[in-house]
Amino acid sequence: MNQSNRLHELLELLAENSSCSIADLAQRFEVSEETIRRDVRQLENTGRVRKVHGGVRLPDNVFEAVYHQRINENAQLKRLIGLKAAEMVKDGMTLLLDSGSSTYWLAKALTKVRNLTIITNAIEVARELTGRNNARVYFAGGEINESYCSSFGPETQNFMRQFTPEIAFFSMGAVEAKRGLLDYFLPEAELKRAIAPLARKIVVLVDSSKFERAGLIRTLDFKDIHVLVSDADPGADLRRMMDGVEIQIAAKPN
Repeated sequence: MNQSNRLHELLELLAENSSCSIADLAQRFEVSEETIRRDVRQLENTGRVRKVHGGVRLPDNVFEAVYHQRINENAQLKRLIGLKAAEMVKDGMTLLLDSGSSTYWLAKALTKVRNLTIITNAIEVARELTGRNNARVYFAGGEINESYCSSFGPETQNFMRQFTPEIAFFSMGAVEAKRGLLDYFLPEAELKRAIAPLARKIVVLVDSSKFERAGLIRTLDFKDIHVLVSDADPGADLRRMMDGVEIQIAAKPN
């Protein structure tokens, strides 16, 4: 795993746990503790983490910032993916949008369609779509996770199970040919597994940095999804494993 992917996963782990020990991170990434210390120093210099004795943690006031950092990472690519995914949405549809960053950009792209019914557990998605073009927005209650700005848990799942959306749009933390579609936060993965069978169509939104990234939690198999939207071709190995999945590539502007 290269350093860029390792730093991304380190931040994802901190978003879930708020702190980690240097020894645990070294074991997790199969590198030396000195390598982890260098990674931590690099992140600390940008204000994204804080070193503590024997470990690393998020700064005390960055929980909301973590979510917005995730939204803004590869934002141009995610915006294109959102615009491409929005082409599937027609007036009057019922949609389920999860708490992922690419899904947020889809919400921003839904500017032309009217009379949508939206089910979401993401505060920012609900905020984006409430009051737009006569949309009806249902926010799934439950305990709100600060670093994800979204609700998770049994109450959230039970609320969402009341609906039968035409399309469920999911972001994913990683896509691996050998292990399928993966995430880093267990409650997020559990929610997707619980609600995926409710939708007529499952559409996964991922930017190309997620291809062959080492995820933490297996969320869905390729056979569970219908469409994958990205900014680049996933490559021969992933295409072979996704036989039967429609792959849509968002065109980059000239």
